[in-house]
Amino acid sequence: MDETTPSPHLNPLQRFGHDVKQVRLARKLTQKQLGKAAGYSEAYVSRVEAGKMFPRPSMKFARGCDLAFGTGELFAGMLRRIDEGDHPSWFVPYLNLERKATRILDYSTSLPMGILQTKEYARAVFRSYHSGASAEMIEDKVAARLRRREVFERDTPPLLWAIMHEACLRTIVGDSEVMAGQLKHLLTAAASPNIKLQIMPFSAGAPAASTKPFILLHFADSPTVLYTETRVGSRMHDSAQTVEAALDDYDLLRAHALSPDRSLTLIKKLLKEYQA
Repeated sequence: MDETTPSPHLNPLQRFGHDVKQVRLARKLTQKQLGKAAGYSEAYVSRVEAGKMFPRPSMKFARGCDLAFGTGELFAGMLRRIDEGDHPSWFVPYLNLERKATRILDYSTSLPMGILQTKEYARAVFRSYHSGASAEMIEDKVAARLRRREVFERDTPPLLWAIMHEACLRTIVGDSEVMAGQLKHLLTAAASPNIKLQIMPFSAGAPAASTKPFILLHFADSPTVLYTETRVGSRMHDSAQTVEAALDDYDLLRAHALSPDRSLTLIKKLLKEYQA
C-alpha cells in the first residue's frame, strides 16, 4: 500500500496523525517547524503523527495546524467529529454547549460528573455500562470523557460548581484503589480557582430539592440551559420557567450541602478509609 494511503485498520486518531503528516510533508515543513507554528514541541508533533496522543491531540494543536497549513478548519473539524463519534448521539448537543458555557452548575447523585472522573474511574464505569464492549471501544470512550477537561484550558475557562451526594464518594466503582485515585483527583480539582465542590451528606436527610441529577449551563450571550439525562437519552430545557425552578433547586441544594471546606474534610476522611 502507498505510504500516502491510510491503512483501513487505523483508528480515528491514527488517521488524524496520518493526515497531519501528509499535509505537513506537502507543505515541506519539518516536525519542528510545524510544532513551532502550532505552539508545541517537535516531540508532540511526532506523537500526534504516530497516533500516540492520549486522550487525543488538543484542539489548540488542530487549530495551529489549520493556521500553519492554510486549511481553514479542516483539522479542527476532524477532531470535533472524533469527539462526537465517541459519545452517544443524544449527548453531542450537550457536549457542544458545555464547551461554550461560562458557568457549569452540576448536581450528581451516584457518580461524579464525567468531567471530574479519572481515567481509571471512567474505565470502570464504562466496563460496567458496556459489559459486552471491546477493550478498544472502552478506551475510546474513556479518552473522549477525559477530553472534556479541555474546557479548563480555554483563555477564559468556565466556573464549575459541583454538588455531589455522599453516595458519589461511597459507591465503590472499580475497587478501593480506583476510589482512592478518584478522591485524590477531586481534592486536586478543588484546588483550582475555577472549580468548587460541595458534598451533600447522608446526614442532610430528606432532599431539600431535586432527587435526580441535573446540570445548568450559563452563557455570556444566551439564556441558561437545563440538562437532564436518563440511560436512554437526554433533554435540554430552555423555557424560562423550567430553568428558574432548577436554579431555585440548586440554591436549596447548595444551602443544605456541606460548605466547600467541610466537603474537602469529608473527602479526605473517606480517602483514608479507601487507603487503609
